[in-house]
Amino acid sequence: MNLVQRRADGSNGRIHTGDRHMISAGHAAAAQAGFLILEAGGNAVDAGVAAGLVLGVVQNDIVNVAGVAPIMFRSGETGEVVTIDGLGTWPAAASAAYFRDAHGGAIPPGLRRTVIPAAPASWMEALTRYGTMSFGEVAASAIRLASEGFPVHPTMADFVAKSAADYLQFPQNAALYLPGGKPVAIGSIFRQPELATTLAYMAAQERAASGTREAGLKAARDAFYRGDIARTIAAYHAANDGWLSYDDLATYKVRLEQPVVTRWRGAEIYNCGPWCQGPVLAQVLAILGDEDLAALGHNSPAYIHLVTEALKLAFADREATYGDPRFIDVPLNRLLSQEYGASQRARIDLKRAIPGMPAPGIGDGPRQSVLAEGAVPPSPDTSYVAVVDRWGNAFSATPSDTSNDTPLVPGLGICPSSRGSQSFTIAGHPSEVAPGKRPRLTPNPALAVFDDETVMPFGSPGGDVQTQSMLQVLFNLRLFDMDLVSAIEAPRFATYSFPSSFEPHEMFPDRLMLEARIPAGTREELNALGHDAQAWPDFTFQCGGVCAVLHHEPTGLKIAAADPRRNAGIAGW
Repeated sequence: MNLVQRRADGSNGRIHTGDRHMISAGHAAAAQAGFLILEAGGNAVDAGVAAGLVLGVVQNDIVNVAGVAPIMFRSGETGEVVTIDGLGTWPAAASAAYFRDAHGGAIPPGLRRTVIPAAPASWMEALTRYGTMSFGEVAASAIRLASEGFPVHPTMADFVAKSAADYLQFPQNAALYLPGGKPVAIGSIFRQPELATTLAYMAAQERAASGTREAGLKAARDAFYRGDIARTIAAYHAANDGWLSYDDLATYKVRLEQPVVTRWRGAEIYNCGPWCQGPVLAQVLAILGDEDLAALGHNSPAYIHLVTEALKLAFADREATYGDPRFIDVPLNRLLSQEYGASQRARIDLKRAIPGMPAPGIGDGPRQSVLAEGAVPPSPDTSYVAVVDRWGNAFSATPSDTSNDTPLVPGLGICPSSRGSQSFTIAGHPSEVAPGKRPRLTPNPALAVFDDETVMPFGSPGGDVQTQSMLQVLFNLRLFDMDLVSAIEAPRFATYSFPSSFEPHEMFPDRLMLEARIPAGTREELNALGHDAQAWPDFTFQCGGVCAVLHHEPTGLKIAAADPRRNAGIAGW
């Protein structure tokens, strides 16, 4: 792997090198907020939480302060890696039968797709266990940006304009995002005074607490889950036929879990568990095994075909087996074993694509799915932040949740997590709706530790494309010896030949999208193999927005890079 970039021009400012601390985040303001915390003496967790809170302000269309925030942390001192799920559960009143009976199996927009908001608890857990600063300190930038406002950026303006009909379902959302009946315009100043008040209230409760830093953090957390914020959320749900109760909020706890670890070609790859799609990346590595992918040529028809078929097999297993391990038995050890990977690899025909979604290698065959045609719908939701500090601690987090499919709670400026849209209502589905159960999440932060003692937190937005983009960046680095910025900017492809994680879970059989920088002749050869290969623009947000930081432990050299496909930014020195 080529640690130091070959391109001295810095690729339009999207790469930065230093030896102190480094951050890469889904928005430049978030990177700057995290950098200010690092400069003030905070560690990677303090900076990552600060950046994550800012993402919930400046990317509030696709990230919610009251949404989800799965986190991965690696200690620079011990090398231990832990995950915080940052994913809420269905309320106690939730029912899959209700959706089947009342909505024909659909999970419609609105309050009844709400799961318990986990992001505040996730940030607090990380700060309490691994951080050094107070909530008020790390939330200062988010509070200021919510109160004073920020210029609307193009991707936000585009999302709101395309989602205008969705925002109109909820009067308070429409008032904020469609002022005067028109979508917010690029460059207009976007202020969220209610959100600023909510965050400031949590910080005030922290300051009012006596005793230790931990006591203050508990007070800030309790303000959200047991205090006035929780009462306001619960009252709104009770008055509007929602399921989320005060008791759901007051008893909620995030879960700390061991990561999924995969040994692959001189590296250990860390993913979150099967309550999210993280193990898909690990499964593809097991399926491809020692295959000489580099010999096929980067983004050649043979390479794209083989990787796509491996992805389709892994996604088929995701559909058949992944879910909350507290509720179902996920055969993860078998799914990730070399033996099973080899048996799946043997199913791939190098001269012909498997039609549609393959049968899973374990579990039931394909369940009922909405077969779709036409253009693949955009999946802009989610953001990401990676940090490595001067002590070698590494932080990786993927906050998310949208504001167009569920109402803002009046007075609070937040949309409690609508991530229930990633559950299923089919009886017996491994991710079927159930009280206390987590949906099968798409956001999945990751981390790699290479044998040359280089550590890399990395991740991406993009729904079902997240793991696909992350995998290709990893291959570009490891198999094709690209520097970090080249690995991120190289053209990508993505398959959609499996049910979407999002309601209504549509599938585009055989669909394979490729950025147009991949030659048209390659698409033609892939179509001849049985794929439905179509072109995206040269650079598109549809194939993610990978951010990463490389940290070489022996020398302290750090490199951060951010994807030009989105509004990502980097900071450090």
